[in-house]
Amino acid sequence: MFSHNKRLQYTVRVSECNPGLANLMLEQFGGPQGELAAACRYFTQALGEDDAGRKDMLFDISTEELSHLEIIGTIVGMLNKGAKGRLAEGVEEEGEMYRTITGAGNDSHLTQVLYGGGPPLVNSAGVPWTAAYIDTIGEPTADLRSNIAAEARAKIVYERLINLTDDPGVKDALTFLMTREIAHQKSFEKALYAIEPNFPPGKLPGDPRFTNVYFDMSKGDPDLRGPWNQGERWDFRTLAQGDAPVDEGDGLATVTLADAEAPVVQQMAARTQSRRDIDPTTGAELGMGEQALLADAAGLGPVPEGLDPAKGKPRK
Repeated sequence: MFSHNKRLQYTVRVSECNPGLANLMLEQFGGPQGELAAACRYFTQALGEDDAGRKDMLFDISTEELSHLEIIGTIVGMLNKGAKGRLAEGVEEEGEMYRTITGAGNDSHLTQVLYGGGPPLVNSAGVPWTAAYIDTIGEPTADLRSNIAAEARAKIVYERLINLTDDPGVKDALTFLMTREIAHQKSFEKALYAIEPNFPPGKLPGDPRFTNVYFDMSKGDPDLRGPWNQGERWDFRTLAQGDAPVDEGDGLATVTLADAEAPVVQQMAARTQSRRDIDPTTGAELGMGEQALLADAAGLGPVPEGLDPAKGKPRK
């Protein structure tokens, strides 16, 4: 059961209206790194979680993310407030109103005209929110790692938004939201490392022949070494173009067909085989015309009018 407290989790003070900034703020309202995506991700994970402690944590954080969604949406609405009134009441000449809502190269006309200045569930480019942003897979050792990365991405977006405004009240609220991403990341990391063991994700171990192998497959400078591919925990192997497959097989794909399938497959292959003893005329060649066709055959490319492509000199 949910109930709503009309007070925001954090006090918001906006110094002046700014529709362009409001449009950018939508990235954290209806974008892939935004608060709604985070709330839905953690809420659905909580519903399927079997560990009581992690379940409680996920419900707490998902509910807080909804509070953050409310803060961001409120900021968007307040930044749009003046333009919303002018547009709704038509107090400006048409041309001046258009310049107002499209000023400074922003796309705020989308939120102003289509959504009336309210916070729509779209990102800053106007792309609608989608459940495809939710990448939960139902395995805590994988989902918690994804959550940690999601919080890190959200923090970076908040940093960029902070750098885009000089409004002290907006900066203050965004700093709070950015800071909470840090706190959530710490909680998710603690929950992950409280699972022993937690790597590799899931239950099955990897094939020991390849678990600690680093394949050097990208050639050219810089070709660097570091803790990601050197040291006692790594078997560094260089793969060249002509090397044999790493499993010491022949590298060919095979399939065993049932007795009834084999003749049908052979029949299909024979029916669809391309002949190699003919050079059929194609529609593309018919459309080229004789002059261009001769030039193409001679490897000369486009030929100016009057030039004999076969001889490379003007026709008589």
